[in-house]
Amino acid sequence: MQRIVILRLGHRPERDKRITTHVGLTARALGAEGMLLASNDKGIKNAIEDVAERWGGSFYVENDVNWKSEIRKWKEQGGKVCHLSMYGINLPDAAEEIKTCNELMIVVGAEKVPPEIYDLADWNVAVGNQPHSEVAAVALTMDRIAQEEPLKREFSNAELTIVPMECGKRVIDNKKKE
Repeated sequence: MQRIVILRLGHRPERDKRITTHVGLTARALGAEGMLLASNDKGIKNAIEDVAERWGGSFYVENDVNWKSEIRKWKEQGGKVCHLSMYGINLPDAAEEIKTCNELMIVVGAEKVPPEIYDLADWNVAVGNQPHSEVAAVALTMDRIAQEEPLKREFSNAELTIVPMECGKRVIDNKKKE
């Protein structure tokens, strides 16, 4: 089973709340175990962990981390680092190799990524060579490198579960079953 952690760089609390929240929620939904936030925004941490509590799984958010020490620590423990960008090798050309990595940190920036990231990363991956959303980059990458179908994942301890259906909505409140 592949272990994936997201490192979010460049979060600007006054501007990026929704994008950073969606990066975390997308990563959680597609199989990451947690997100390291290289900024101080307890609201993001609380919002994402609240979703994980209600919808299941064990996703975590570590707030206000030092990105450089987190990357170094990850690599010292044998992990690999994939930096998502518009620059680098194209995702389709890198996906098969990244898929074989058991311990993967996916780095996703915002406005300006420190140049040092490009040297620290094992892969600098272009998710398209045009400006794009960090959320889309995480979603496309995690889908392409998934070892199992990420869209059919079931989450343990979910208070709420959506029942797939062709038309309409059905949400089961698992707490009422007890």
